[in-house]
Amino acid sequence: MSGQVNWFELPADDTERARAFYAGVFGWDTSPMGEDYHVITTGAAGAIAVRDVQLTQPRIYFHTADIDASARKVAELGGKADDVQTVPEVGRIAHCTDDQGTPFSLYEPQA
Repeated sequence: MSGQVNWFELPADDTERARAFYAGVFGWDTSPMGEDYHVITTGAAGAIAVRDVQLTQPRIYFHTADIDASARKVAELGGKADDVQTVPEVGRIAHCTDDQGTPFSLYEPQA
C-alpha cells in the first residue's frame, strides 16, 4: 500500500559493531548484500549500512505503486526528488526531501 514504511537503513561507522548491538537489543540476524551492507533477516525489514555523506541518519523508505508519479508530486509540493534509480532484482528507489528538508526515500517494488 502506498505510503507505508517498507524498508529502512541504519547508518553505522562500524557495521560489525552495529550488528552486534542490534542483535543484543532485538535479536536481529543479518545477511551481507554487497559491500558492507547487511540486510536484517530476523526482524524489521531493513538493513545496516556504512555511514557516508548520503546516509548520515536513519533513512526510511515509503512504498509507492508509481515512483515516477510520486517523485513528480514531491517536487510539485515543494520537496526535492533525486533521479529514480533501478536496483536489480529489488525495484526502483528515489531519495527525496520534503518541503522542510527532512530526508526520506520512495520505493517501488520490482513487478
